[in-house]
Amino acid sequence: MISVPFDVVDGRIYVSARVNGKGPFRFAVDTGASGLGRADARLVAALGLAVSGSGQSSDGVATARVDTVSLASLELGGLIRRDLSVITRDYNARMSKEAAFDGIIGRDFFADGLLVIDYPKRRLTFARSAGLRRGAAGVLGYERPFRVPVTIGSVTVEGQLDTGANVAFVLPQSLFERIGGGAVTASGEGNLTNTTIKTDRATVAGPFRIGTASLANVEVRVSDRFPELLVGAHALSKFALLIDQRSSSVALCPPARG
Repeated sequence: MISVPFDVVDGRIYVSARVNGKGPFRFAVDTGASGLGRADARLVAALGLAVSGSGQSSDGVATARVDTVSLASLELGGLIRRDLSVITRDYNARMSKEAAFDGIIGRDFFADGLLVIDYPKRRLTFARSAGLRRGAAGVLGYERPFRVPVTIGSVTVEGQLDTGANVAFVLPQSLFERIGGGAVTASGEGNLTNTTIKTDRATVAGPFRIGTASLANVEVRVSDRFPELLVGAHALSKFALLIDQRSSSVALCPPARG
């Protein structure tokens, strides 16, 4: 079992990790990122890594060709993954100085155990000896990571839980109209990994219900280009998020009282 503290900047989670035995380096934990991880250009430069291949990266709207580098090891709190091939790019080009990072830890890093991201306690734990039972009270199953039923008012749809998105919710325009719509204000462009999309801002009474978790009167983003409901870091940050990829299940738990 590992247990490490994390910092939060604009909703995103940051932990200290070691790469190739060196560090610590600042990594974001992103449940929306496939694979084991990502390496920012500044980490590649700091470690003198050479490009070892190429691949494709999709942000749900656009796909881009990207370089890859090889890491001998990526370590978080004693949990070590070895011989990684990870995407690299300049992720910090559109980041503030406070939100900059050296790399990303993706969802596959935690594929063989129970990941608990406890936002109220600012603590991340991972254990192979614990788990979630699909179908148990408050536990939601999924088919694609990490897309679970989300009820908005009386409408139930599938939503992706994404700790790397610094929003509460992003709603496709069609879903926004389906739940009743309302007044919107232009909020400029939203930055995705490979592109930008025009978004509007609105307040939705909801409530938004995800398992036993509930949120009401939430500020959301609305886009006619976004393909699915996204549940971002600002919504998740009120709860403890539990993910067990072995049973393809998640739970979103309100903080303990007292």
